[in-house]
Amino acid sequence: MNSKLKLPFLHVHSKFLRLISPLQAWREGSRLLSTKFLGCLLVLLIATLPFLENAQTGVIGAAVAIAWLMLWLSDRRDAEDQTVPIWTPIHLPLIIYWAIAMIATLISPVRMAAIDGMLKLTIYMLTFVSISRMMRLGWRSILIAAYLVTALVASAYGLQQWYLGAPELATWTDPTSETAGVTRVYSFLGNPNLFAGYLMPVLPMGAIAAIYWRNWGMKALGAIAAIMGAFCITQTQSRGGLMGIAATGFILVLLLVYWWGKRLPIWTLPVTFGGTAGAIALGTILVPTLRKRVGSIFGTEDSSNSFRVNVWLAVLEMIKAKPILGIGPGNKAFNLVYPSYQRSGYSALGTYSVPLEITVETGLIGLICYGWLIFTIFYQAWIALNRLRNDRNPDGLWVIAAIAAIAGMLVHGLVDTVWYRPQVQLLWWLAIAIISSFYIAPLQKIENDPNPDLL
Repeated sequence: MNSKLKLPFLHVHSKFLRLISPLQAWREGSRLLSTKFLGCLLVLLIATLPFLENAQTGVIGAAVAIAWLMLWLSDRRDAEDQTVPIWTPIHLPLIIYWAIAMIATLISPVRMAAIDGMLKLTIYMLTFVSISRMMRLGWRSILIAAYLVTALVASAYGLQQWYLGAPELATWTDPTSETAGVTRVYSFLGNPNLFAGYLMPVLPMGAIAAIYWRNWGMKALGAIAAIMGAFCITQTQSRGGLMGIAATGFILVLLLVYWWGKRLPIWTLPVTFGGTAGAIALGTILVPTLRKRVGSIFGTEDSSNSFRVNVWLAVLEMIKAKPILGIGPGNKAFNLVYPSYQRSGYSALGTYSVPLEITVETGLIGLICYGWLIFTIFYQAWIALNRLRNDRNPDGLWVIAAIAAIAGMLVHGLVDTVWYRPQVQLLWWLAIAIISSFYIAPLQKIENDPNPDLL
């Protein structure tokens, strides 16, 4: 570095260290400025997702964001060895997308509403870096267990609704369709599509937990949560959820075969590929309710499909009006702008498609950047998976769970926007944090989980 530039830089750096030194001193004697406190907040956040209102979840999320910021500011930057790095290749497109959303907010025609959405986006992203940090410190199994226990409770209530019946809280099914009158379970979340989105990661995470964890009680937890969660998704009758769980199960099986591929015959992968696809198709054909529900995905005869198509056409007009940077993030911004473009009788609270929602909020630039983010996530996941596979490190199984969960949520998001609700959005970042936490993978599992015998 040029000496003329280096001196001012060191001067600014020393001033910054002096500024935060009281915070560093406070951290040494404070329980609130500790990673354990942050970890407990994250467990609370994940464990209460189905039970709290969005505003209440937002308060806990804000507390997580503040706790992470305090920890980050109080980290000793004069230490030569940073044992818990927070920067990965995933963070670059993430930060750039955040900057694009900020610009979209500043130039939004409904700026105050967009600021609300920007605050939510910021909290989500800070929650992601918080989860990633804690997973590097050995909290991976604890955070996943918190989700599986809560998902099991929510699934149990869903099974009760399936067995005893449940009143519809909204017009979820076309009354003229063959599936009218069929119970659609929604558990504590009040919406079957949202319940399906919340349960999407439970199949891969529960199945991997049953394989990975040593404790037989925890293995049973993972297996039961996976089975009950997957069944409840089918009983939500959510078409996007059915598409998502099919994608999740398909990728989970393929990646598990790839993981054990060195010990299996060469024909195992193609046979599994065909067998899994055939099993999904056969199950859809043999179960009448699923057959009718899946069949209603195609065409516009179902009123729900027709409704979505009309909303999508109106949203395309919104994109044409502001194609570069969109209208700004958040559902409040959408609710203020959409009425100017909606077709008569087709009011909506969202675009019913995540790619369209991203484009509406942050324009084509934001869509390209988010596509870059997703590509980076899968690329880093593939690198981590192969490294851990070559090292025969069983931690790589969590990467498989994360890839399958992300794939299912992406497929579901093509035709719905429950992905933006905190009950789903936070699980999206949980899955991404699993991948991010393996960017520099420990060689020994004991380094990942300092208390492996607990689970």
